[in-house]
Amino acid sequence: MQEADKVFVVGHRNPDSDSICSAIAYAELRRQQGLTGVTAARAGTINYQTQYVLDHLGVDVPKLLSDVHPRIKDVVTEKVISIHQSEPMSKAMELYHRHRIRILPVVDDTGKAKGLLLLKQATEFFLVPTEPEKMRRIRASISSIQCCLGATAQHLSNSEQLEELDLHVGARREASFSRWVEGIIPEKTILITGDRPGIQRLAVAAGIRLLIISGGASVDEKLLALASENNVSILVSHYDTANCVWLTRMATPVGLLAEADFLVVKPNDLLEDLRLKLIHGKQSGAIVCSADGRVEGIATKSHLLKKSAVKLILVDHNELAQAVPGAEKVEIIEVIDHHRLGNFHTDLPIKFINQPLGSTCSLVSTLYQQAGIEPEKKIAGLLLAGLLSDTVILKSPTTTEIDRKLVPWLEEISGLDHQEFGSQLFAAGSPMASGTPVRKLIFTDFKEYGVGDYLLGLGQVEVVNFHSFYQRQNELMAELLKIQKEKNYELAALLVTDIVLENSLLLTAGPSELPLIIGYPQESENIYRLKGVLSRKKQLVPHLLKVFKGL
Repeated sequence: MQEADKVFVVGHRNPDSDSICSAIAYAELRRQQGLTGVTAARAGTINYQTQYVLDHLGVDVPKLLSDVHPRIKDVVTEKVISIHQSEPMSKAMELYHRHRIRILPVVDDTGKAKGLLLLKQATEFFLVPTEPEKMRRIRASISSIQCCLGATAQHLSNSEQLEELDLHVGARREASFSRWVEGIIPEKTILITGDRPGIQRLAVAAGIRLLIISGGASVDEKLLALASENNVSILVSHYDTANCVWLTRMATPVGLLAEADFLVVKPNDLLEDLRLKLIHGKQSGAIVCSADGRVEGIATKSHLLKKSAVKLILVDHNELAQAVPGAEKVEIIEVIDHHRLGNFHTDLPIKFINQPLGSTCSLVSTLYQQAGIEPEKKIAGLLLAGLLSDTVILKSPTTTEIDRKLVPWLEEISGLDHQEFGSQLFAAGSPMASGTPVRKLIFTDFKEYGVGDYLLGLGQVEVVNFHSFYQRQNELMAELLKIQKEKNYELAALLVTDIVLENSLLLTAGPSELPLIIGYPQESENIYRLKGVLSRKKQLVPHLLKVFKGL
């Protein structure tokens, strides 16, 4: 695994204490086992109980992952090679060759994008002789030509001025050259010739715009005087005539050749959006620009094949519907869970550990034991908190003998008493009596379940008595009806669990025939009494799935 990889250990979108605590603890275990770049994260807002646990143990809240959709910045990581708009084409060709690239962003003095220069189009412009007259056309300044030739200036006139000139080679005899000069426009002419004093004199006398003397030949003083009189610029290059021709043609500033109609994307744009633009558009690449327009990279179709550096380890869930958005677009390398198996598949074999224990923290605790690693005090406290939360202080029917055996081990390391600590975290964690807005209360611990063509949405909240629920049941019911309509749920429900009496009430927004099929005693309209029901996962969900499969 490359050093640039970022491995996030993350729970489901509505994280409870088990989800958060297991993510932190498992990230620490994998770090101690040598996995680099691993960090605990969360896929949603933590609840009151979890916040109490973290504050009590002095542990920071994990980083929030709003999504892990691959973004352009994840794959466009190369140092950008750009070229200033005033640089000659010869410089661009040098950059193409040196860095083995095919696209150059053209920038201004501030580094902002002014165009896109493609190697294919640039070489076609210079090499494909579709129109011979255009082949001799030079758009450049004399100073740019001097730079390309590495020439010595013998006399210059308005050398910084950008001009459109015609390029010719003085390879004729003097007699025929004298007649040829009469047919040109001198002020639009560049002439390249070697050590031919007669040709040089005739050209300067005619007042051509630029004389280039190849082969490093010396210049006569009388010729220089005539050039000054006629405003003729003279350059001497050590290159031979053939190379002088080629390099002079390459003096055109890249700003004149760059495509002005170019695609601009931002580093934080989705990679999938770039894919659509490049596959269905005419552009072969896009310039990656910062918010202020400065060039930060080039994105091409080859980047679409690169994998995101973000990798995931899922804890406390194994269904993509509950995972952080974008999880299906990145590599999932491990799953550590204690729930039923969902609709999950991977391209490559991965570590998948799933055991029917009371909590994911119980499973992570066993992994510490199997690895022969004792968790530090804070980590042991987190593992104990997650275990107690998901097993409702070992009262839930999901509690196993393994969960019970782990408690003394975690108590000893953490220095916490499980009864006292469990009572504290449940007392701190009940949002029902704290005035939490009803929508947030419903979604604090909320999961979706698919049954054939039906979709069920089930939330759960623990209380120490039902008094606070009865005070808020009307506003809770109104919000459930809104959620059912918004999400198109066949059933939207909230399981309110009294952890002291070990009973629950189920508030429902569902089909009209629900009282006839649900199989629970109806306490009042839309409310059912679930005696002895503490676990949504093990007791409520299997029952509801069976009920709705029969519809």
